[in-house]
Amino acid sequence: MPIVDSESLRRSIREKWKKVWTKRALMGLVLGQFVSLLITSTAFSSSELARRGVNAPTSQSFLNYLLLAIFYGAYVIYRRRPLQINWYYYLILGIVDVEANFIVVKSYQYTSLTSVMLLDCWAIPCVILLTWLFLKTKYGYRKFTGVAICVAGIVMVVFSDVHASDRAEVTGGPNPVKGDILVIAGATLYAVSNVGEEFIVKEGDRIELMAMLGVFGAVVSAIQITILERNELKDINWTAGAVLPFLGFALALFLFYSTVPIILKICGATLLNLSLLTSDMWAVFIRIFAYHQKVDWMYFIAFAAVAVGIVTYSGGKKKDAENVQVAEASDERDKIKDEEAGEDHITQGFTAAVEGQSSENAKQQPFITISPN
Repeated sequence: MPIVDSESLRRSIREKWKKVWTKRALMGLVLGQFVSLLITSTAFSSSELARRGVNAPTSQSFLNYLLLAIFYGAYVIYRRRPLQINWYYYLILGIVDVEANFIVVKSYQYTSLTSVMLLDCWAIPCVILLTWLFLKTKYGYRKFTGVAICVAGIVMVVFSDVHASDRAEVTGGPNPVKGDILVIAGATLYAVSNVGEEFIVKEGDRIELMAMLGVFGAVVSAIQITILERNELKDINWTAGAVLPFLGFALALFLFYSTVPIILKICGATLLNLSLLTSDMWAVFIRIFAYHQKVDWMYFIAFAAVAVGIVTYSGGKKKDAENVQVAEASDERDKIKDEEAGEDHITQGFTAAVEGQSSENAKQQPFITISPN
């Protein structure tokens, strides 16, 4: 039997560990769990407000859009760069995003925290379908297999709530089935919003996207509040128990909107989706320990199915992950634009030289104009 050098073995293990767990990978994991906790925080805040009788979903999201408009809008104004995408695209995107947040937050009035967190995964197959149809993204059989497993888990959540609605002691809301339908509708709108954002970021700038999304999101939210939620806001008893979850929701959502592009740049959408999956387990723990509610056994099977589905569709070639790193592509495009702007004087000099030569050669054009794209 050959003698194994323990020092060489430790060195080999250490080298392999460093190759796998690089600083980039560790930072991606940390940020992934950070946004996972942010999503759980928004869910917990909405559930707590619903428990206290606060029914103002648009007002909850308004402060987030206002923060986006102020923070990123100030930077866009400072850059003094014209919009790269027509404003009406941002208006449409703002309407879709506001209504998605409105419907999902509204669902907390009817169903449980756990159901909302799990059913949010419906956005994943919707995103795959929409990107395949409109952005011409190619997916293999493995991706669609993952979607099928994920949808199966979502169906199990609905059946779980139907089963739980017959037992008042485990029901997480007055009408779980209605709440589940609202979540699925909101998740579908989230998918439309995400695909629209991906398209805009590829064609424009993600800072501009967040700024304009904040501006139009705030405007649409303000109009909707004046129409639908004036009386609700007047009836709210603004105690610390209502104000803190209200502010916590807005701050967590703002940080989520701001952090996701960084994760996409560092490690792509695969690790992001896997990290967000853990938010479902955080939601289960909150429901058990904070609300002292019983969790139907089908939830755990549904969670396992959703987990397997997401892992299946997230796995694959590196090329798939690179295709969704839109933030990094946007940065590279901005860098190229800056370089082209810096070379503008050189281009003009070259143009003048060509014009001088053209006067001596009648076969050439009277002048040639070269301008950066």
